[in-house]
Amino acid sequence: MAKDFQKENEEWLESFRWILENESPERANELLKLLREEAKKKGVKSPDNITTPYINSIQVAEEEAYPGNLDIEEKLMGYIRWNAMAMVVRANKKSSGIGGHISTYSSISNLWEVGFNHFFKGNEDRAGDNIYFQGHASPGIYSRAFLEGRLTEEHLENFRREIKSEKGLTSYPHPRLMPEFWCHPTVSMGLGPISAIYQARFNKYLYQRGLTESKEQKVWAFLGDGEMDEPEARGAISIAAQDKLDNLIFVVDCNLQRLDGPVRGNQKIIQELEGFFKGAGWNVIKLIWGSEWDRLFEKDKSNKLIEKLTELPDGELQKFAFESGDYMREHLFGKELGDLVKNLTDQELKKLKRGGHDPVKIYNAFKQATENEGSPTIILAQTIKGYGQGDDGEASNVAHQTKKMDKDGLKHFRDYFNVPISDEELEDIPFIKPSEDSEEIKYLLKQRKENSGFIPSRKDKSDALKMPDEKVFKSFYGGSNEDEAATTSVLVQILSKLLKDKEMGKYIVPIIPDESRTFGMESLFRQAGIYAQGGQKYEPVDQDSLLYYKEADDGIILEEGITEAGCTSEFIAAGSAYLNSGLPMIPFYFFYSMFGFQRTADLIWAASDAGAKGFLIGGISGRTSLPGEGLQHQDGNSHLFAMAFPSVKAYDPSFAYEIAVIVKEGIQDMYIEKSNVIYYMTVGNDTYPMPEMPKNVDKQIIKGLYRFKKSKEASKKAHLFGSGSIMKEVLHAAEILEKEYDVQTDVWSVTSYKALYDDAIDTERKNRLKSQLNQEASYLEKTLSEEKGIFIAATDYVKALPQSVSKYFPQKLTVLGTDGFGRSDSREQLRDFFEVSAEHIVWTTLYELSLENKIKPETLKKAAKSLKIDPGKANPRTS
Repeated sequence: MAKDFQKENEEWLESFRWILENESPERANELLKLLREEAKKKGVKSPDNITTPYINSIQVAEEEAYPGNLDIEEKLMGYIRWNAMAMVVRANKKSSGIGGHISTYSSISNLWEVGFNHFFKGNEDRAGDNIYFQGHASPGIYSRAFLEGRLTEEHLENFRREIKSEKGLTSYPHPRLMPEFWCHPTVSMGLGPISAIYQARFNKYLYQRGLTESKEQKVWAFLGDGEMDEPEARGAISIAAQDKLDNLIFVVDCNLQRLDGPVRGNQKIIQELEGFFKGAGWNVIKLIWGSEWDRLFEKDKSNKLIEKLTELPDGELQKFAFESGDYMREHLFGKELGDLVKNLTDQELKKLKRGGHDPVKIYNAFKQATENEGSPTIILAQTIKGYGQGDDGEASNVAHQTKKMDKDGLKHFRDYFNVPISDEELEDIPFIKPSEDSEEIKYLLKQRKENSGFIPSRKDKSDALKMPDEKVFKSFYGGSNEDEAATTSVLVQILSKLLKDKEMGKYIVPIIPDESRTFGMESLFRQAGIYAQGGQKYEPVDQDSLLYYKEADDGIILEEGITEAGCTSEFIAAGSAYLNSGLPMIPFYFFYSMFGFQRTADLIWAASDAGAKGFLIGGISGRTSLPGEGLQHQDGNSHLFAMAFPSVKAYDPSFAYEIAVIVKEGIQDMYIEKSNVIYYMTVGNDTYPMPEMPKNVDKQIIKGLYRFKKSKEASKKAHLFGSGSIMKEVLHAAEILEKEYDVQTDVWSVTSYKALYDDAIDTERKNRLKSQLNQEASYLEKTLSEEKGIFIAATDYVKALPQSVSKYFPQKLTVLGTDGFGRSDSREQLRDFFEVSAEHIVWTTLYELSLENKIKPETLKKAAKSLKIDPGKANPRTS
């Protein structure tokens, strides 16, 4: 007969409980470690569980008393919850379908209020905490600001109605639309987590470089458990652990629901995230059950309740939150555990709080998180979606879409949170606020004053910079004579000079994913060093070389590894440092141009929203400029994508002096005049002699177009428009046309189609709105109005880019571009394949002239043979 181990198990448990009660946690862990090691010696395999039981990480004995007045905070919570709900409901009564969310703030509100009252630091007398608020819960932030006196009832009345009223409120955290209020855009799912990680890393970087004095600044990211499925939400968590970002705290609102249903109906999202983050090296704090559960766990000597809660899938836990107390009594406790709750009514069972709604539990979790050293922290807080909404959305699958409440729902909400509103007032759903001399408002303002001011709040505290010495740029105006250079190397040389500038150098932040050597940036390794937490702990293999791989804890270069999303997040942190840290940092982010706007456009959009400024550098740009790499590496799209970004100024320079002028203008524009824009510049690695800058073209370079080479007037006249990497082909084509076909050719450099387009549509709009019949001409129209001849544009980008401004040319513009997928081959073959080579530019010019009877048919026929034009050639766009 098998031995009954029950008694023996109890003896072991009693012994271990004695240790827990009378010794330290370290002693308990020491004994467990000894037992595991002994078992391994004897060949006993034990499961290496990385997750813990489904209970709070912080035990009751570890908890500290709550430092605030819970009664007052509960009253304030009722006001804030009510007004947050009222904003959404009233907005949708006024304009059905305007949208908004009630349930998210209902879920997360306790977490935020404990933070506001006791942890979040403002920026009145220090660098404030960076807080990434969960976007869908924005009504709660507005509601609190209303009680603080920062927003008026008119603001709340105009939630999601920004156009008609100057006091409108944005749907979500959008700093560009509310620049003195919001700090970080978060509602594009997944961007908040990765942005927070790199913000925390950048804060450490600033401290290590001696640019900030305090290490106390925390980065808090409030996230949804459904959001954690986004690749950006998980993809950089190892970086946070490797860099020991103990200034970073993730708080995941685990209400177990996403938009349409459970996050993990058949599994457990909190357990999954615990294992994932713990495995990556994070400090994990599980905040699952409220204080009322402590007595139940204490009574359950067999741990059967914990076992059952650990086994239950999230779909069932959601069901317990949705159903009444009797359902919970029957299906959770049942006969086996019924004695634990026999003294509780069904109503009391229903009110058993989850940890994310218990201020005492939240306070202790936050306190441990802020005091943790050596690793980032994630708090997994279990809540209920739509908490307190009753039948109008609490824990239901439609909770996320709830935007309206009937009278019974309003009454339930009011009663649940003890909101002082009469039955007669309910129909109007009034906004409510205690008097300024009430104990609630005094308490609220006192807590914020003690924590350095209101949050969120934002102000530019940075000083305007002084322009660097003109010598930095002037050396590139004279040309290189016969020496060849690539535009990438020119930009790196300018960057190197800026780093040496006494005034500006300390603010320069070079950022790169990897392949610094591809961009010729290895010359900066020794000069600036690569930032690495803890410095260089090894001897690099190239130690004896002049340009060895030098890492340092005060390094300047941010080489982030192969992560464009991470680097763009770093760009946001650096580019918005003037707002968040009072420092006018100047990021230069270098990347393969194909992996910029195409791969991280949503983050670049967030950068624009956040008010980030700096230089985005698309390296080895153009469809035909990256020989051998093929379809996914060759960029023919980024300048077209950039068209959609209102705050991005995009340039595709061809020559060294153009780059110098653009960088100089960017610094002047962003850091002296303080414009809220981003400069995007594409550069290449094809080498050729750099010409001298023509006179008086610097302003025209910035406007997007100037005449590089002028020819004499003639009946056969062509205007060739080139930019970036294809300018070399355009210049060669001009030589052929003049020498072999007697076609006088003007060459124009188009530095920015976007600048031309923006100016043209703005001019067009101004004429239309002013009913201006004698219309003002755009810059492009003024520049070309007197020109005669044919017009040919060649670009290494899709044809839609030049065609965006074709209507503003004095006559038909013929466009050559690189529509289609990339190929692996040499530059020469690629340019012939996409029909942007010098030969195709010549042929197109001759063809257009022949249509105007300026070229004889026999000349055209001979040219086709000489230029090797194949009429049966495959279409590059479709082949």
